[in-house]
Amino acid sequence: MTVSRAPAEPGVRQFEADIERIDGREVVLGETYFYAESGGQPADRGTLAGIVVDDVIERDGEVVHILAEEPDGLDAGGTVAGVIDDHFRTYCMRAHTASHVLYGAARRVCDGLGYAGFDISSEKVRVDLTADEPLDDGDLIELERLANRAVWDSLPVRWETMSASEARSVEGIAFNDRTEEGAMAEGERATGEGATDGGVRVVTVEGWDVAACGGTHVENTAEIGPIETLDRSNPGKGVTRVEFAVGPTAIDRNAAVHLAALNAAKAVDSDIDGLVGSIDRLREENARLETELQEATAARLESRLGGFEPIDIDGARVAVGTVDEADPNDLREPAEAVVGNGGDATPDAVVAVGPGPAPFVVVAVDRESETETDAGALVDDITDEFGGGGGGGPTFAQGGGLDADPNEIIGWLREQK
Repeated sequence: MTVSRAPAEPGVRQFEADIERIDGREVVLGETYFYAESGGQPADRGTLAGIVVDDVIERDGEVVHILAEEPDGLDAGGTVAGVIDDHFRTYCMRAHTASHVLYGAARRVCDGLGYAGFDISSEKVRVDLTADEPLDDGDLIELERLANRAVWDSLPVRWETMSASEARSVEGIAFNDRTEEGAMAEGERATGEGATDGGVRVVTVEGWDVAACGGTHVENTAEIGPIETLDRSNPGKGVTRVEFAVGPTAIDRNAAVHLAALNAAKAVDSDIDGLVGSIDRLREENARLETELQEATAARLESRLGGFEPIDIDGARVAVGTVDEADPNDLREPAEAVVGNGGDATPDAVVAVGPGPAPFVVVAVDRESETETDAGALVDDITDEFGGGGGGGPTFAQGGGLDADPNEIIGWLREQK
């Protein structure tokens, strides 16, 4: 069985080890400080005998180093020098501990909290949480605030191995057999020196979080640096996915957000502290102007429809005409107002035809009309003649996709006298 000492001694970057087996590009050592991909943490990068390590995996109780090329001059029984990529290992340590810190923050924000996994990529980290209620944007910001406070407080981080029963008895431990296979591994491979078979590696952020975990970690939360939440989503029922960044990505993201806030504040003639209030006032003003615009548009359209020349169709007084720069959905209320105003000159129905690559028609009929005019039937007659489709009830209907010029349609209606 191969031993990986990476979780127990994550600070080691160079080592020598005996070669147990070589099979093409695959090398198995007696022990290694390379971390094999597991539980959401990617494999370490680095070199063996100066050859780039493409991947590190666990297979049948062995840690297998997959090299970029077959090694020359290396044989089983000899020794080899390993060098672990310091930058990537440090990033993974910070990112993995940051996920524990974020989970500790979620303990303080969420009810019914559960852990559903995590993943480290080169640009961001994700943590999947289950909770009684989905997290909203306010929760996301609170997670970020609490996590960064834990970083600022320089909390010690420690790891130890205990039996499964002992681990499960630890108060508040995050323990997931499916997602923490690294923590449940046998021997020292993931649990550290002195572990017994079947032991569980437990990582504790003092006063903040405790979890079964087989990954590499920093020794103090201050080593993590800034944590910047990026997004939240719901990849499955009852699961909230939180994505965040650490290190340079977090710094760059924070700077970008700060710049965007400054630009937004400048655009509304405010400062950052007054930005929310200024935006709220602009929204209120926009809503007021939108209402006024809708009212003005409705009045304009009503005036336009009221000026249509009426014709007689099957004994009904029907006002027909064309409208420009109007949406069919904007015409309902004005059309119904025209046929429902109750005056002596009030038409029994209004037919408005709009322009465009596929002209539309809107028909409104006075509810109190004593004629048998039916809006839906009239739209059907027009679409039967000019194509397109539509529908509606006796008092209002509309159609679209007509294959004719609006004036041609009006001319056809006038011929129906």
